[in-house]
Amino acid sequence: MADLVRSATLTHFARLARSVGIDPVTMLRRVRLPLTCLERRDLRIPVRNVRRLLEISAEASGFEAFGLRLAECGDLSNLGPLALLIREQATIGTALEALSRFIHIHNEGMRLVLDRRDGLATITVLLRGGTRQSAELALGTVNRAIGFLCAGNWRPLQIHFTHGPPRNRRFHRQFFGCDLVFHSDFDGIVCTGRDLDRRIPTASPELARFLEGRVEVFEAQHDKWDARVALLIRVLLPGGDCSIERVAEHLGCNRRTVHRHLSDCGTTFSEVLDNERAEIVMRLIDERSRPLAEIAEMIGFSAQSAMARWFHARFGCSISAWRSDPRRQVLAAVGRW
Repeated sequence: MADLVRSATLTHFARLARSVGIDPVTMLRRVRLPLTCLERRDLRIPVRNVRRLLEISAEASGFEAFGLRLAECGDLSNLGPLALLIREQATIGTALEALSRFIHIHNEGMRLVLDRRDGLATITVLLRGGTRQSAELALGTVNRAIGFLCAGNWRPLQIHFTHGPPRNRRFHRQFFGCDLVFHSDFDGIVCTGRDLDRRIPTASPELARFLEGRVEVFEAQHDKWDARVALLIRVLLPGGDCSIERVAEHLGCNRRTVHRHLSDCGTTFSEVLDNERAEIVMRLIDERSRPLAEIAEMIGFSAQSAMARWFHARFGCSISAWRSDPRRQVLAAVGRW
């Protein structure tokens, strides 16, 4: 199965793309990423598609530091629930330890290794199938996160890249503010050991423990295949291409693998699709100003009549009857439908 990453990684992609003269929509379509990932931050999208997006964007724009520039646009919130967790840790070191423990929740293809020796600390970034742009985005994101935790008062000793240098190193030097080592044997950040002992002003150990528990619950839910498939269905429905083949493509497997894992969860693709449609439609049909044809399109039907037949089969009444019966709406709210 392919590694997935939160779409928050692309929060500022559209603005950056336009600023360097490329069309973000065209770029996303070239790598088969849903356009909704530009608007929603918690979608799960394939890491390999994002890597490809960064590479073709750098090539099309002629901007070698595209991945690093994207990191510059972001902030701590791009890490989602992990941002809250690391912000409440006591020190930079414990924050990085928490980040290394849970980074796969944000990016399944990324790992962090923290090593202290001889008065120095090394934060190694490991990327499965990494490329130049994805490596610079990852290093830039981690470096920015430490900078935010230090309230801007942060400067590493060295930044190491396994790839070669760009034609112009000015932006890299400006971004990191330290020595750059290219053609290194690792991608990572080197700082003093004392830097890891620095206190974080926002720290709240009790809140950190609570958040860690919540992140562990989130991690357990994320591992469920039916939840993953349901999330992708919500993303793909409005585009009218919500087949099991398309879902399997996003998950980096084939349809038989999806069927097998859903069967282990006690469900089927059709049931998950039907449940997602039902949940969405129950929220939308109360908006009388929204045309039913638009709702039909949003839940993947080619025509309003097809949605009407599905609705009657699912809920045992027409949409107009549903809207006029408060009792049905109450039953829906408590999960009876």
